[in-house]
Order: sequence, then C-alpha cells, then structure tokens
Amino acid sequence: MEQSHVEEVFEWIDEAATAIELQENTSYLESVADALDVLFHQAPFDDMSDLLKQQLVKHLKEIELNKFEKEEIRKATQLAILKGMKGATQQQHLITPDTVAMFMGYLTQRLFKNAHEIRIFDPACGTANLLTAVLNQLDKQVAAYGSDVDETLMKLALANANLQKSEIEFFHQDSLRPFLLEPVDFVLADLPVGYYPDDVQAGEYELKAEEGHSYAHHLFIEQSLRYTRQGGYLMFVVPNFLFEGDQAPQLNAFLREHAHIVGMLQLPEGLFKEEKHAKSILVLQKKGKDTKAPKEALLAKLPSFKNHHAMADILGQINQWFEKNHSS
Repeated sequence: MEQSHVEEVFEWIDEAATAIELQENTSYLESVADALDVLFHQAPFDDMSDLLKQQLVKHLKEIELNKFEKEEIRKATQLAILKGMKGATQQQHLITPDTVAMFMGYLTQRLFKNAHEIRIFDPACGTANLLTAVLNQLDKQVAAYGSDVDETLMKLALANANLQKSEIEFFHQDSLRPFLLEPVDFVLADLPVGYYPDDVQAGEYELKAEEGHSYAHHLFIEQSLRYTRQGGYLMFVVPNFLFEGDQAPQLNAFLREHAHIVGMLQLPEGLFKEEKHAKSILVLQKKGKDTKAPKEALLAKLPSFKNHHAMADILGQINQWFEKNHSS
C-alpha cells in the first residue's frame, strides 16, 4: 500500500467535500458523504448547481479510481471523516483507531481460521470503518451487516462500503430495537458507552437498570448475543470499567449464564487521552450444547502498537494460546 495513494485519495475527497460544503451550505461531514457518492458514481448529483457540477466533473478527471486498493480507499476516507469529526460534540461521532481495527481483524482471522464462510454483524457500525477494516483482512466468503441510528454516519458507511466494493447490508435504525436478521456467526462492535434514553425499550432486556436509565453498552452486549448463533463469537471494544460499578454484578451474572469469556485484551493506554477513557477488547463465545469455556481465558495487556518487538512477542503468545485452546 502506498502512502502517497492514501494522500492522493484523501486530497481528492477533501477538495470535493470542501467545494460541496461551500456551494450546498452543508456540514463538512455530510459533504464528505456526498463527495464519496460522486466519486463512486463518477458523476455529480442532478440537483447540484451548474457551477458545482462543473467543478466536480473537472475534479473527477483528475483521479483514476481503479488504481487504488480497498485499504488505501478506506484509510483516505477515514482521514476525511476524522477531519469532519474534529470538534464534533456528539459522543457517537468517534472512530475506532486504525491500529485497533487491524488488531481486531487479526483476532477475527484466528477465531475463524478453519471457516470457509462467515456472517458478520456490527450493530454500532458508525461509518463502517471497523467493519470494512476487518472485512479487508478476511480471505473467505463473508456476508456482512451493519446498523446505526445516525443518518449522517449511515450515509458515510454506505458510501465507504460502495467505494471499497464491500457488500454490506445496512440497517438505519436504533440498534437496540428488533432486527429482521437471522443469527450470525460473529458480532463485532466498538460499543457506544453511556446511558440509553429509551426506558420503555430498555425494559425488554434482562440487563435493564433496576431504576433510572440502563447502560447502552450493557444492552448492546445482550442484543448482540440475541443475534449470534449458538457457538458463535462476539468481539467488542469496551471500557476498562465494564466489570466495575453498580450494574456490573448483573452483567457478570448474565454473561455467566449465556456466554464463555474467551479473552480480554487491554489496549495500550497511550491510545487514550485520559485513563478513564481507556478500553479493552472483550471476546465472548455464545453458549451452545457443544461449547465449553477455554481452559484459560486469553488475558493480556497490549504494549504500544509502535513497539514492534514487544508486539511481535505478544502476538507469538496469542498464537500459542490459539493453538492450545481453539480449534474452530
């Protein structure tokens, strides 16, 4: 992958989005979604002004989309989205760090090493950066699904997937409401952390709070298990405090009943501005009649992703764990 290719695509998206933002009077983030659509369809929208159409047609002649790899397009799109999210105040307008997405892709490969095809669902897919980063690392047949309640993020996710030629079926809805989706082999998500405002809908869950608002991240875990087949796997980016606090005993009891904890990998603290925002990767297996908990869970504190020697050492240990404990 050439860094110059990533920069080339990013600069194209950035210039197109800036032109759209100025002419259409929309936010930069919404303009990025439109720019990605224009690039995918190789034509401006019919309802754009003549001046903007002329600018975009000229701009389209300056790029040859076929010469770029999926990952180059994903990284360039991610840079444009990150630019648009700078200063965004909404908690859900966050993007999974690239190093974390790549590491989750590696773990996915290990979990499904012997599978010929898998069905994957991200119920908090946002712009689909995490989902497409993982899909791009898999060398097997995949049916992918994603969901998010935010309309702008959904537009970006669809445009992102189209440009990478990734077939993903998206649901634009509150992911804690029912889906028309058969159980999948694998659920992955960077879980939204905080309170879920709909107390009536939360009442449908075992993990609802006894009083007050329920934790969205707890409900997402329960919802994800509902849409995972027996024996299927789940992988979440979770806050380090997940198993602490007032509703933690309820979560622990629920997981003991419905899942095996396969592993918990603490992400490098350097990825987070403050210790209270630090996160881990939690890996679960949904219980089934032939499943059993691993002899020992995969527990590790990951070094900085920039420390290649330490990372090589931890990857060696993780590979050994998979050889001993995992046969899927």
